[in-house]
Amino acid sequence: MSIEPQSSSEFSNEALCELVKQSIPKHVAIIMDGNGRWAQSQGKPRVIGHKAGVKAVRRAVSTAREMGIGSLTLFAFSSENWRRPDKEVSLLMELFFTVLQRELKLLHKNGVRLNIIGDISRFSERLQKQIASAMAKTEDNTGLVLNVAANYGGRWDIMQAAQTLAEKVESGEMSSSQFTEEALSQHLCMQNQPEVDLMIRTGGDFRISNFVLWQAAYAELVFTDVLWPDFDEQAFKDAVAIFATRQRRFGLTGSQIETLQAEQ
Repeated sequence: MSIEPQSSSEFSNEALCELVKQSIPKHVAIIMDGNGRWAQSQGKPRVIGHKAGVKAVRRAVSTAREMGIGSLTLFAFSSENWRRPDKEVSLLMELFFTVLQRELKLLHKNGVRLNIIGDISRFSERLQKQIASAMAKTEDNTGLVLNVAANYGGRWDIMQAAQTLAEKVESGEMSSSQFTEEALSQHLCMQNQPEVDLMIRTGGDFRISNFVLWQAAYAELVFTDVLWPDFDEQAFKDAVAIFATRQRRFGLTGSQIETLQAEQ
């Protein structure tokens, strides 16, 4: 029996079958929350929590590689984080620069391709050069794609893509009828990567905080009370195990999905 998706579905039956049977997400996005609270709970400055969070990033990258996840996107610094105290923002920028220098060799050795997403124009010239250099060094790597969202916001991402297309329409490069969802998606960050399958938020809050809004349209959401510095290999694998138990319907009914599974 063939189950036809609704006319508004973005997926063909073949694509649905592939999505339904997968147990390991192709793309995981993580909102790394709880560094400051982790430090404060130990009577330490918030920056100590951010430094501890770097170790958790290293563990997450290692676990993602081990599990065969293709893309890992980490929310390092949102466009709203500029509202934090100036001293903390300055320390975060310096930490970002230091971590890039220190971790790049290991990432490159392990075949990881580093991709910084977001509006980096607000960063210092020194940091912008460091980002460009790091991305260039790893651009030919074929292993895990590590997307680090820095000065990133989901609304900004959609807006910058829409503005690019609007300029093309205005210049006559394309017609307004060609301004489609597919065209827009091709101008978003991570346009050549799979959409997010699993979004994890640590730290106990239940919101997505303007993170990869378009790319996570069909993502499964997992929220954990674990603070980011304590998010270890087992916590990551637990989140993926939860993902594997979810029935992903992509606009279909549960019975339609069961029929598709039975056909495999």
